[in-house]
Amino acid sequence: MQINLTGHHVDITEPLKDYVDTKFDRLARHFDDVINVHVILSVEKLRQKAEATIHVNGANVFADAVHEDMYAAIDGLIDKLDRQVIKYKEKRQSHRGNNNAKAGIEPPADEEQPG
Repeated sequence: MQINLTGHHVDITEPLKDYVDTKFDRLARHFDDVINVHVILSVEKLRQKAEATIHVNGANVFADAVHEDMYAAIDGLIDKLDRQVIKYKEKRQSHRGNNNAKAGIEPPADEEQPG
């Protein structure tokens, strides 16, 4: 997984970069098909904003979070992305074999027609 980290009106320090990397490892545990991640950290007056776009096979997942503390904003962002990635993963699963045989229920036999 490749993580691109960008800062708007904020300096990306090494501890901040390490924090983002360790938090995104949590997403990699749940979903292996993450190709690329673009994270933007920005400061607007007293609001710290973290937003990310994840490129996975067949889709892009976007989330953002705003908080007074940058680390709390990153935590909120990871929570939102985690829920969205799990939801996307469940959508992609094949459910073809689930409805083939219901327990104890047989299909009704066709009635013989006089002929």
